[in-house]
This record gives sequence, C-alpha cells and structure tokens, in this order.
Amino acid sequence: MPELLKVEHLKKYFKTPRGMLHAVDDVSFSVDTGTTLGVVGESGCGKSTLGRVVIKLLEPTAGTITFEGEDITKMKSSYELHSRMQMIFQDPYASLDPRMSVSEIIAEPLKIHKLCKSREELDERIRELMDTVGLAERFATSYPHELDGGRRQRIGIARALALKPKFIVCDEPVSALDVSIQAQILNLMQDLQERDGYTYMFITHDLSVVKHISNEILVMYLGQAVEKSGSDELFDRPLHPYTKALLAAIPEPVVKKDRHRELLKGEIVSPIAPKPGCRFAARCPYATEQCHSVNPELQEISPGHFVSCHRVKEIN
Repeated sequence: MPELLKVEHLKKYFKTPRGMLHAVDDVSFSVDTGTTLGVVGESGCGKSTLGRVVIKLLEPTAGTITFEGEDITKMKSSYELHSRMQMIFQDPYASLDPRMSVSEIIAEPLKIHKLCKSREELDERIRELMDTVGLAERFATSYPHELDGGRRQRIGIARALALKPKFIVCDEPVSALDVSIQAQILNLMQDLQERDGYTYMFITHDLSVVKHISNEILVMYLGQAVEKSGSDELFDRPLHPYTKALLAAIPEPVVKKDRHRELLKGEIVSPIAPKPGCRFAARCPYATEQCHSVNPELQEISPGHFVSCHRVKEIN
C-alpha cells in the first residue's frame, strides 16, 4: 500500500519553570494508506501530544511531517490541512459544545469549509453522517448532556468524518466507555475503514484494544519510541523489556501457574531536561553502564520489527 504519512525525528518540547519538558523526543514512523497504527504506552509517555503534533494542533519543535508526499511541518495555515486530517478526542463530552445540538455540531465543519451549497444539501449530509455512525435521526435536535457516552462518541466520529478526511487520529476514543459500547465503536471504526479506506493513528493504553484494531503498533516510553512492529509480531515476540512488561500486565481469565511476568522496579526518570542514556534504564533489569550513558537508536532487528535497546540481541 502507498505511504500516506511519514514522521521523521519529530520532537515537541514544552518550557517549564524547571526546564524543557521532552514530551515527544526524536520519534520516527510511517503509516500506509488504509491501515491503522496503534500507539501504546503508560500515561504521560507522549502519545496524545504526538497525535496533536502530527495533525498540527501543536507545532513541532523539530523534525518533519510528510503527508501525501507534502512536507506539512512548516505549513503556516492548517485550514486546508484539517479537511484531510481529523481527530477523535478521548472525552466525548468535553470535546462537544454543550450549547449546540447534535445536528449543529456535525454541521459546523461543513459550514466552515463551505461544502454544502444549500440548506437541503446540508441537512441531507447531516442525516447521512448520523446514519453512518449509527445515530437515530430523532437525536438530531438533542444536546450532548441528554445522551450517553456511546452516542456522544458517535457524534465525535461523525464530526471527524464530515470532511471526508484521509487520516484520523483517534485519541483513546473508547477509554471512557463501557466495555460493550467499546466493542460497538471499534467495530464501527473498522467497518468504516473497510468501506471508505480511512487511515487511523489509534492512541490507547489498552493493549487488548490495540491488538484488535491495529496493523502495526508503536510502543512509547517517556516521549520516545522503544519498539515498532506488526501487531501479531509484537504480541508473539516482544523484544524490548518495557514491551514485555506491558504485555505481562494484561489480565488473563485463567491464570497459569508457570506464567512469567516482567516486573518493573525503580523510579521513572523525569522527562524534564533528561540526562543522556536510555530513559528506561532505571527500571530495566538488564541495564548496563552503556544504557545509563548512551541513548539507544531504533534499529531493525528483523524485517519490519524495530527496537531501541542496546542489549536486545543478548536478552532475547
């Protein structure tokens, strides 16, 4: 499949009273058209910031973002870009204007980009989008506070789809929903991808969710990418100690007595003006002096499987 998005050495720093916070630090990846890249990691690892920088809601500190063959890194206006790149936010209530009805929320991007020539055409497009995401027409005049979490998230999805974007960043879109509703939303997103060829960047901390929906998975730790591979490959053969610990934390319905768990010890280092070296070294049981002084690069260990670890070949 053709490459839709390519990110190279992307950085995003925030100035704080204690120094520069390295929220995203030298992250590189690519996403092919019609596929889903899952981004996982602990809270505070930079997943959401990465998504916002990629679609230019935040300006990058350094690095390049290439979308559909065009370098959009220093693009002055994001108006036209946001008709091709959209975002589904984590909290479906906080991301919706409580003073606007469902139809007004969905209509807003259509009006801003002047995609409908008449009121009849606008109403027809709103009905079409509501039907696409499974919202009954009777909810068109309802307000967000009158609906449950699943229906609110469907409004967010309809709003994101309104401009027919090529690329959608999904920032933990099901984490605030009940498990049964999560399944409905995930199945809806997969059906839309199969039907219309959408490309997703799916940000989550839930590994069972990311396995279900992703073609490739990027694992982040304190602003850096530590492992990237195909979804099945990552779950079958995790190579980075942090990835192993994440997978070991997934609950199992039947606990096996001989199951090996990677238990993490030690303190999480500060992302503010971090010292040279692997940021996971303080919690890694395999860390050496080199790990504490030299930052490892993301290297291809096997076809399509990239790992950032000095000792990856020794410990696997």
